Amino acid sequence: MTPGIVLAAGGSTRMGRAKALLAAGDRPFVRRILETLEAGGIATRFVVVRPGDGALVAASEAAGARVISNPRADEGQLSSLIAGLDAADTIGVDAVLVTLVDVPLVEASTVRDLLARAAMSSAPIVRAVYRGRHGHPVIFKRATFEALRRADPAVGAKEVVRAHAVEDVEIDDPGVVEDVDTPADYERLFGPARSG
Repeated sequence: MTPGIVLAAGGSTRMGRAKALLAAGDRPFVRRILETLEAGGIATRFVVVRPGDGALVAASEAAGARVISNPRADEGQLSSLIAGLDAADTIGVDAVLVTLVDVPLVEASTVRDLLARAAMSSAPIVRAVYRGRHGHPVIFKRATFEALRRADPAVGAKEVVRAHAVEDVEIDDPGVVEDVDTPADYERLFGPARSG
């Protein structure tokens, strides 16, 4: 089984407002991502949030996700990945699919393709790539779980990716590299910023 982990505990400093609740069409980013994961074959989904983010908790739970509060969110993205991993790591879990709340345009077919490739691949990490650029989602198999937990927070998951074999899966989905970090990024993809 491969649960999905959506990392949504960032400070959104460059955006100036919470990215998870920005509108991607008629839904907030977090709902669109959770629905995409479900449509792609991931039934168990976790969203890692900052403590006290009630609106994001409500939106995540409404979309059927389990919410994990990360009190160490200011320590960086790896702390959120570990919080999600610790929640997801139960009997029967052989991998986790990790994505970011600010990469909202990934297609369900991409999730299905990555899951299928991971099931056949001997590589401990399987990553989406679009025209040679790596992006999200990334699947981390169980063989990497302890390395993720021990990784240097200053380097993050990149330390683990560099130390393990990675299978890059070329995907015909530009959404895997469309990272919305700034108001300009949002406007380029969606028009003037609005909440979902």
